[in-house]
Amino acid sequence: MEVFFYGFMQRAFQASTLIAMIAPILGLTLILRRQSLLADTLSHVSLAGIALGMLIGINPTFTTIFVVILVAIGIEYLQDVFQGYSEISIAILMSTGMAIALVLMSFVSGQQTANIEQFLFGSIVTIDKDQITTLLVLTVVVVALYVIFNRPLYVLLFDEATAATAGLPVRQISLFISVITGVAISLIMPITGSLLVSAILVLPSAIAMRLVNSFKTVILLGTVIALIGMYGGLYLSYDLGTPPGATITLMFVLIFVITGIFKRIQTKLK
Repeated sequence: MEVFFYGFMQRAFQASTLIAMIAPILGLTLILRRQSLLADTLSHVSLAGIALGMLIGINPTFTTIFVVILVAIGIEYLQDVFQGYSEISIAILMSTGMAIALVLMSFVSGQQTANIEQFLFGSIVTIDKDQITTLLVLTVVVVALYVIFNRPLYVLLFDEATAATAGLPVRQISLFISVITGVAISLIMPITGSLLVSAILVLPSAIAMRLVNSFKTVILLGTVIALIGMYGGLYLSYDLGTPPGATITLMFVLIFVITGIFKRIQTKLK
């Protein structure tokens, strides 16, 4: 088990543990709001933040957080403009963000372009202690907010009209969820890669929803599934020399297939 003796792998497993704790909360929230593509949009737009940071010489994490927050606000605004057609706002901002990213990347030097590729596909070597600390702070905030506000969140996710009637600030909460999701994506990208971070956020909850029905139970089971997928994917990535984000995603897909087979067998036995 030499994998655990390397500092970069220890940090990767620490980051994986923290990601597994917040992925089911954010993923289930996105699924129930029918905004699974929001995570995909923010992850693609984050490339513009990475390119901007490298172009102006600032830590790409900071510029990425700034960009995704702006985009999250933009999505909420456009959803009001195109009421009933929320996918239009996602399509507009995803294409705009990618276009800006490609333009900015054309001005980035060759060595920096290689660094951008690490964000695209994920790199366990790039994780440092500062990123772990920042991710820990985010995890504490997300888990604490869920514990404190899980009942209002439950009402909001299942019935926005009732939530508004009850006096909940629906628009502000919706914007806050989008911003938190964007910040999480910015911090998770170095280990998973921007192209697959949305799948890693959504898949644990999607798998858990096939097995249990309770809101809280989905999150608890989703956390267990996320831990299994993250740990297994990281270990295989190290052992096989494959990109961590892709390997973790395939691990989740494998779990999804296995649970599908299990559910089918269970249905036939009834």
